[in-house]
Amino acid sequence: MNPVLNRRNLLWGGASLAGAALTARLTDTSVRFMNSALAQVAAPSGPIRMSSNENPYGPSKVAIEAMQAAFSQSNLYGGIGNQILELQASIEKVSPESITISAGSGELLQAAGILASLDKGSIVAPYPTFGQLLRAAEDMGSEIINVPVDENMHIDLEAMYAAIRPDTKMVYLCNPNNPIPSIIEKKALEDFVRTVAKDRLVFIDEAYYEYVDNPDFSSMMPLIAEGVNNVIVARTASKIHGFAGLRVGFGFAHPELIERLNLVKTGSISILAQHAALVAYQDKEFQDFARARNKEGLAIVEGMFDELGLRYVKSNANFVFFETGIDNEAFRASMREHNILVGRLFQPYPTWARVSIAKREEMAYFVQTYKSLYT
Repeated sequence: MNPVLNRRNLLWGGASLAGAALTARLTDTSVRFMNSALAQVAAPSGPIRMSSNENPYGPSKVAIEAMQAAFSQSNLYGGIGNQILELQASIEKVSPESITISAGSGELLQAAGILASLDKGSIVAPYPTFGQLLRAAEDMGSEIINVPVDENMHIDLEAMYAAIRPDTKMVYLCNPNNPIPSIIEKKALEDFVRTVAKDRLVFIDEAYYEYVDNPDFSSMMPLIAEGVNNVIVARTASKIHGFAGLRVGFGFAHPELIERLNLVKTGSISILAQHAALVAYQDKEFQDFARARNKEGLAIVEGMFDELGLRYVKSNANFVFFETGIDNEAFRASMREHNILVGRLFQPYPTWARVSIAKREEMAYFVQTYKSLYT
């Protein structure tokens, strides 16, 4: 199934089942209604941030209240790390010894890139993908082997396996991917990870997994619970929990691998962020709210893509990736003139744009602006 869609070639099934589920909730009628009202959307007073895949609603009220209550402890070292580990262990059904807390998943990406580069070699990764781990490894002397996504803009596991060399220390996978919000089919991914992890590290970045509503997707967390070694699963509170500025992340791996990661980690999280994380991960109501609003935003913008016949990748995350047909820098500049900040250039797609899902009225303004400029 080709996930690059247009209005004349919309195939349901496989990776597009998430879109079918969404359409069942937000009917064609509701999408047409939302799009028909776009001309009434007023210009924003300040820039709309649609460039960094942030949660426009977070942190939640309970997280903010937890931070306010923790201010009086700001003079103290330490914190409640053990409570957070126990909570994560309970949620993910793994042992606390299989978890490390990091200053956002970014710190874990940095640490893993360094760990994989202590012995010089190569790292295999899809292209394009999120680059923080790869930059850290390259700075340490590793060679990055970029494997282009397939013609459907999906990560090509067969090509990635073929790219592995005897000196390959790690394979990196972002699932859902970024900037392309596609997923890797769960059985194929599990088989791939089990095979590759016999000889080298496999890092699976699941920063956006909370947003996925697709039966073809599965986290690789069960492999951690099973005790499979050489596998690292990364999670972050930056996305659905709205902690991009607070910096809370988690790494899950075999306890022996967690010990090795902890040796190369350098950061810590503040007492405020710790207390916020403890309550945020128990706040199911806010997580459900954020997911529902994200689906509404996706329905608005993907409805425009279908209406105008624009090629795009069906989203499994909180952003979209679509073909504007013009140079990315020119597109960014025109959007910026209308107080909309959209994603940077991602090679090798100079005429495609990544746009984060903002609030409903902001998505409506984006659609209104795009139509006024390009239709």
